[in-house]
Amino acid sequence: MEKIKISVENVNKCFNKKIKGQEVYALDIVNFTVKQGEFFCILGPSGCGKSTLLNVMAGFERPTNGKVLINGQEVLEPNPKYVTMFQDNALFAWRSVIDNVAYGLEIQGIEENQRKSIAMKYIRLVGLLGFEDKHPSELSGGMKQRVQLARTLAVNPDIIFMDEPFGALDPITRDKLQEELIRIWQEEKKTIVFVTHNVSEAVALADRVAIMSSSPGSIRKIIDINIQRPRVKFSSEFLRLEEEIFEEFDK
Repeated sequence: MEKIKISVENVNKCFNKKIKGQEVYALDIVNFTVKQGEFFCILGPSGCGKSTLLNVMAGFERPTNGKVLINGQEVLEPNPKYVTMFQDNALFAWRSVIDNVAYGLEIQGIEENQRKSIAMKYIRLVGLLGFEDKHPSELSGGMKQRVQLARTLAVNPDIIFMDEPFGALDPITRDKLQEELIRIWQEEKKTIVFVTHNVSEAVALADRVAIMSSSPGSIRKIIDINIQRPRVKFSSEFLRLEEEIFEEFDK
């Protein structure tokens, strides 16, 4: 039996404001679970509450009602075991690639030689060997996201929350990083919760896709993506699943 890693139970989120006397909700009642080692995508249009939901799951925001459980424990605040990767790479301009990747290890007090060794492992894993002494200003957008991914993996998180990390990249770079992310996920066996508004990206990456309604956000449907990896975009099954998802938005 597959272990439940994350459980979102009756979660809603109200903004601290009213419009015409009515409270404004970012999230309606949301319920779902994420399994251990699963690649789970949250998909929906801009403004539907995807990022708010992710922030609640990661402990950056508290739900108005309901709760999120990770390993059976209620999430009350951020936890270093659960790392969030955002669209903005947020690298330190004055640090080299290796020092950016090693930053979380430095915060943990890990000795310099050990953290450099760990950082190099993940620099190699994300395909940046030879760039470890470069600075962010010398890197492309895709390479910066690889550095952020290496930094995320270096601290050996139990769960990785990803908020549209490839959203600002060109389509060719995005496709390449999607392939790299799946390869790394298969090697590292992490639980990943990935937010996107891109239907093709969700089908390319996910084991399951949770489709969100417009604001206030709720889960319309959760679809299993039973396509063998590596996945071929524009295959008949890929296109069928894209169409099924688009039909949900038209209802």
